Amino acid sequence: MPLTEPYDDHLPEEGSSAAAPEAGVDPGAGAPEPEPVLPEPVRQRIVALTAVVLPGLPADEVPVPLRRVAKFAPNRRARLGAPAIAAQLTADPLFRQRVTARVLADAGDLGAAVVEGTAPAAADPVEVAALAYLARPRGWRELIDASGAAVRAEADSAVVAELVREAEQRATRAEHDRAVARVEAEKLRDELARVREELGQLREEARQLNRTLRDTQARERKANEMLATERGRAARAAADADAELRRARARLAEAESAAGVARASAKEARSVDDARLWLLLETIGQAAVGLRRELALDPVDKLPADFVAEAFAENPAAAPAGGPAARARDTDDPARLDQLLALPRAHLVVDGYNVTKRGFGEMSLEQQRKRLITGLGGIAAQTGDEVTVVFDGAERMHGLPPTPRGVRVLFSRKGETADELIRRLVRAEPAGRPVVVVSSDREVADGVRRHGAYPLGADSLLRRLSRS
Repeated sequence: MPLTEPYDDHLPEEGSSAAAPEAGVDPGAGAPEPEPVLPEPVRQRIVALTAVVLPGLPADEVPVPLRRVAKFAPNRRARLGAPAIAAQLTADPLFRQRVTARVLADAGDLGAAVVEGTAPAAADPVEVAALAYLARPRGWRELIDASGAAVRAEADSAVVAELVREAEQRATRAEHDRAVARVEAEKLRDELARVREELGQLREEARQLNRTLRDTQARERKANEMLATERGRAARAAADADAELRRARARLAEAESAAGVARASAKEARSVDDARLWLLLETIGQAAVGLRRELALDPVDKLPADFVAEAFAENPAAAPAGGPAARARDTDDPARLDQLLALPRAHLVVDGYNVTKRGFGEMSLEQQRKRLITGLGGIAAQTGDEVTVVFDGAERMHGLPPTPRGVRVLFSRKGETADELIRRLVRAEPAGRPVVVVSSDREVADGVRRHGAYPLGADSLLRRLSRS
């Protein structure tokens, strides 16, 4: 793509009367060729090289549009001033020559080789193309074309390597899932066999109980028939009726006692069945508990936010990317903050100076930090949630109160802003965990919302603190 943005295409080219002669260009020749289409890495490298040498140029040699950019911090100069730098390099050949002289001096032997129209085989093609664009020796367009081809080849190789790595990971996960599925299937088959065996036993016991009940009913019917016979005999013979009746009643009492015993046996059998069924369900429940315990992870003594600070201390240049989708909308309502903090395992992340300068900016930075950290300690004690407050500039920190229980205090390191540290904290959390970020900075709110956090304005926290 061209070095300049689309809206800079109206700027003068090198062949205009405002352009000074360049290395490798014949002033007596016709109008210069149009600017080449630069690969994106080459364009970014050109802007970065220019941003590095820009503050070293005399003030009268810096174009007016870039004088404000030259005062930016090093990590923001190339990022925020890229459009203006690219436009001036394209439109102002004299400025480009001044930049080129300083860049070539810093490049050393590689810069001298590029000026001569050659480049070492082991040199970075992006660096060679960027130096060739600035110095413009003979054949500089061919060097840029070669760099574009090398960048595309490297990108294709990276894509292929990533696809191979993803395929290997999917194969590994599939094999692991199959192994787990086989183990679970074996457990379920064993459990099913045991349940079937117990079910067969229960069915056999039920059949025995049914036979006992039928026998009891048959005996009861026989007793009733005998009672009827005895009553008939009593009607025919009064003298024998009383004695026979007593015998019949005795036999009836025995039959009723036997029936009671049978009913008690049936009831006891049902109690046994209930106990066995309860034992079966209890066994299944304990098996499920054992399975959950077998698959559970060990308890951890660190949270994701602790790893963010340690990872940055080991590798300050690391910047993890990506995250889940946004989960909330902006609001300054303290009731909304209370609702979010009531969610299970919520994590409150506070943009420290953004809140303190908005709520009590008349105090010194030390007093601001102390007041905010003390208030957050009260919130952590009330809600039991994890609380992290982030301040800019660890090297400028003086006076830090004792950290309350449940509150983590982090300072951005050199070359990093608190906004970037907050975004890394949000990206470190697992998907689904409620993360609440308090900041009135729209860029911070939009960034954390894209990574799944709930952004709230500083006023919501200030009102919450004033209510405590």
